[in-house]
Amino acid sequence: MAGCRMKLELSRVVQGRGRLGVLKELGKTGQHSLEVPGCLLHTHLGAVPHLTRDTLHTLSNLPSVTQVTLSNIAEHQEVLEEFKDGFRRFAGLHNTVLYCSLHDPATPCPTGYNTTKTVSVWGSGGRIELTVAKFMALQKTVQPDWYQSMADGETWQSGTSRKRVRKSVDRTLAHLDECLLVHQNSQELEGVEVFGVVEGGDILEERVRSGRETAKRPVAGFCLDGLQTGSMDQALRTQLITAVTKELPEDKPRLLQGVGRPDEVLACVEAGVDLFESFFPFQATERGCALCFGFDVSSDPELAAGVKFGTRQHPVSGGVRRLGAGSLVEFSGVVELAEEKTASGETRQNGDSNPADQSRMTSFEIDLKDKRHRDDFRPLVEGCGCYCCVNHQRAYLHHLLVTNELLAGVLLMIHNTAHYHAFFRALREALANDKLDVLKRRVLGEGGGQTERNE
Repeated sequence: MAGCRMKLELSRVVQGRGRLGVLKELGKTGQHSLEVPGCLLHTHLGAVPHLTRDTLHTLSNLPSVTQVTLSNIAEHQEVLEEFKDGFRRFAGLHNTVLYCSLHDPATPCPTGYNTTKTVSVWGSGGRIELTVAKFMALQKTVQPDWYQSMADGETWQSGTSRKRVRKSVDRTLAHLDECLLVHQNSQELEGVEVFGVVEGGDILEERVRSGRETAKRPVAGFCLDGLQTGSMDQALRTQLITAVTKELPEDKPRLLQGVGRPDEVLACVEAGVDLFESFFPFQATERGCALCFGFDVSSDPELAAGVKFGTRQHPVSGGVRRLGAGSLVEFSGVVELAEEKTASGETRQNGDSNPADQSRMTSFEIDLKDKRHRDDFRPLVEGCGCYCCVNHQRAYLHHLLVTNELLAGVLLMIHNTAHYHAFFRALREALANDKLDVLKRRVLGEGGGQTERNE
């Protein structure tokens, strides 16, 4: 494999681990870039759930990298082979970098089906067993800009034996070597980058070994697998990530799989993670919830108390927005009062009562199905300039949800996508201006909980 074109240029390293920079020369032409810390654009078969492409592009500053998964694509292999021009053109994707991962982070996968020679993915038609040969044939058919190597990632569950974890690391390294061998001899994959996968379950020694050995291979970056929400508590996740990143080169990106909650994102960035999968807005949308959490890092006390629109002062705990319907805005306006959440039973400490159940609402959302929103004529988030918040009220979203109208998912996905990507912009601003602690207080709530968010 020729030298990697992808380049990570770091502008700051905060407190020895948190990294701020730009991932440059992405794609076969090298014309794209992605700011880090950042996230990818989560899709199902190339489409953001609930949104048409025209609707999606009412949002600005979307990530330049689109994530697709083999779990969704594998059952369409014959059609793609007949089409011949790759998945990007097949799905009508333009001007984007295509990243192909193994599993869909928003969909839990059954475990117990991987073998020494195969890995299983799960599509709408059931289980599909992949050998390295079939996996690489799929990559040649998809023609991504970069892809995750085949990996045995079934050791994320707590209590997995040390023997099984060691076997997972050995299998994943063997799969990587085989994938790289095929890749180097494939003209169809010329200019395509490979990310090696770091496994190791919750065993520190195996995590370090996996990271160290993967770093010896000619990969463009690293996927940290088996650390997803529900698999372990944040303290252990941080310890493992910190230990692994010490083994990885500084000039290559680290992508963390299966973590999307804002509090977990912040902790993982501090541990040295660069990239995340943006499936969290979709999960919130599927729950009928709107993301509603603060992330202002302004030092101006006036802005911290409210947002000025002309001469009017709005009771928003966020920054200044750019006006205009459909624009993705620089805001963190959250008017959801702490006492309102407490009264409805929505408020919980970060680290919900059952983190393994990813279908449960988190403390970063409001439940629009709740009947108290029936007569609430405020936008989802005051000061948000997304199409949903500019044009509709919570009462209307409540009506759409209780009557099972498809428009509910469209409007919620617009807002949740805008809010989540604005959070990542605020994260980069905080790293640039030494305000990460301020951002953490805003996201977690002053004092670490959600009950003190109304400042």
